[in-house]
Amino acid sequence: MTIRNKARQPVVAGVHGLPYSKDIGMTERHSGALAILGALDEAGLTVSDVEGITRYVWQPTTEMEMARVLGVPNLKWFGAQDYGGGAGPPTVALACAAIELGMIDVAVVWRSRNRSSGGRPWAGQMLAEGQDQFERPFGIVRPVDGIALIARLWMQRWGWTREDFGRVAITVRGHANRNPLAMMHAKTLDMNQYLASRMIAEPLCLFDNCLETDGALAIVLVAAERARDLGAKRAPAYVTGYALGSGPEVYAMTNYYGPGLGDSPNTFVAPELWKNTGLKPSDIDVVQIYDAFTPQVPLFFQEFGFCGDGEGAAYIASDECLPYNTSGGGLSEAYVHGFNLIVEGARQIQGWSTSQVADAQHCLVTGGNVVPTGALVLSKEPW
Repeated sequence: MTIRNKARQPVVAGVHGLPYSKDIGMTERHSGALAILGALDEAGLTVSDVEGITRYVWQPTTEMEMARVLGVPNLKWFGAQDYGGGAGPPTVALACAAIELGMIDVAVVWRSRNRSSGGRPWAGQMLAEGQDQFERPFGIVRPVDGIALIARLWMQRWGWTREDFGRVAITVRGHANRNPLAMMHAKTLDMNQYLASRMIAEPLCLFDNCLETDGALAIVLVAAERARDLGAKRAPAYVTGYALGSGPEVYAMTNYYGPGLGDSPNTFVAPELWKNTGLKPSDIDVVQIYDAFTPQVPLFFQEFGFCGDGEGAAYIASDECLPYNTSGGGLSEAYVHGFNLIVEGARQIQGWSTSQVADAQHCLVTGGNVVPTGALVLSKEPW
């Protein structure tokens, strides 16, 4: 691991989210601004302290628009990361890099999305270009259609079953039942309900798919030396490290153009993350896995080395399985392109999750593993 400046280590000093809903009743710009103001308040900072803003490319409000809405005096650092669900940790990493380089001391990262009330992005007419020209004529129109093909491959290759996917859906629903802010807080789920639910794209049923949600969340990152002087309301969560990866021939929502059929970009992210953090799987206490679809969870545990190749389904059924998606994740808390996983990672380290893991020292958070993506580790102690 590279020797780093302890004073410049990025720290999550504040997080905030608006209540999730099917119709939030305001624009994404409005809800995003409110989430940022709430996170700044949690951190003991004001708008005048903000020096950097980063966002998802798929965030229609730009950094400059948000700076104007909030009244930020000057942005010294700004930028965006591409690929929807893969952009969560990379967007945080972009802000962290600026802090580590000494370019800024305070950065804001946010995601606001009216996914429920604003409609689905693939519902309208789309140009038949790029990968679309090869997929849409054969009915691969929605994200779930592409994932269904890969899920069937994984099932045939490793013997995974629908019950294995159901176990993921039931586990995260249990976490959501303990989380009063989760969309599925009051709705329990068992295997009989799971198996009886309607198919969306065989072999994936209703409960294998993430929610459709309006939501807005933000985090505030500060340099460790600045964090000591803040009146933050909660303990710091240190960003121990992060990694990004694309892999070859990767397109949105499909893993079947590169040489490793069924492999995800996480096969490139994982070794970089362990190298950059100086950690290994046995050091991690809790994980927040991008879960737009249930099969992504067992695949994560394999690709990050928590178990062997093909053993992901057996691992999640075992007593050794780490707690995952402890707020309910995209399947049962809310779907905000995975940003709620980053916020939950901070909660676990700060000690106020509704499914708190005792003495959690390190939490790993990932982005979507069927697009160029990234991962990060949040920790209780500094480097």
